[in-house]
Amino acid sequence: MQILGHQGILELLPRLQAQTFLFTGPEGVGRRQVARWFTAGLNCEQGFPPCGRCASCRLEPHPDYLEVAPEQETKTGRKARLPQIRLEQIAPRQDAEEQSLLDWISTYPRFKAKVAVVDGAHFLGEAAANALLKVLEEPPSFARIILIAPSRELVLPTLVSRSLEVGFTPVPEALLQTLSTDPEVLAFAQGAPGRVRWALQHPAEFDRLVSRTQGVLEALQAGPAQTLEALRLLAEVEEALPYLGRRLGQLFSVENPAYKAALEALARAQDAHSAYVSEDLVQTWLALKLSQL
Repeated sequence: MQILGHQGILELLPRLQAQTFLFTGPEGVGRRQVARWFTAGLNCEQGFPPCGRCASCRLEPHPDYLEVAPEQETKTGRKARLPQIRLEQIAPRQDAEEQSLLDWISTYPRFKAKVAVVDGAHFLGEAAANALLKVLEEPPSFARIILIAPSRELVLPTLVSRSLEVGFTPVPEALLQTLSTDPEVLAFAQGAPGRVRWALQHPAEFDRLVSRTQGVLEALQAGPAQTLEALRLLAEVEEALPYLGRRLGQLFSVENPAYKAALEALARAQDAHSAYVSEDLVQTWLALKLSQL
């Protein structure tokens, strides 16, 4: 299992005695991949680093690894603006169709250790977080629990206090160049191998993101109406606003107050979108705000 970067973390993890970890860092930087590597090493016949040849290492997906992630769709099938990890994903319910984390982690592993990953721990609802807290206080001896979030500040303090934080930083560009030397891809990645792989696996979608982001940058010079139209096209593409924020550095220097104001406007737009404010209203406000800068 090849991990790009994070050598210090790979050397440290096998020596840590904690049962609950909080993996923090940028999206796509490799936190989930390291969690899978950690599971493989815990269950490998030879230990760390995992050999890749024993009975445990050859299994994919691994029976002693579980990921719980926020649901991306509402019950009506629409894309959720604010993803959330529901209570039934953590705690058992009689009418639930899928096995909950607490049910899964209470049974013995097939090999040596079970690892449960809560991917997006900052999206835990209050009831789900309280249910998870019970197992964090007294996890089974064979279990490890990994919470994944952008930062500790976004996770409930009661969960943070029972976790050992492992911080992930962006991967150096020299290592990313082993995946791609395309300057557009590397600019999009911002130190995240996951973004490089996404761009390479979805070239048409990536090209659309780049061209429509460039369209917004050009429309800013023309006025609010043109900017609004360009933002509407950009909104149809994944990772749109975060990438736009990075590309705004082409218009403003980092020291320019306008650059900071633009990033703040993008952040407020994302927050408003998550709070179910009218998408058209958010885009109109953002177009006006950016055009003024």
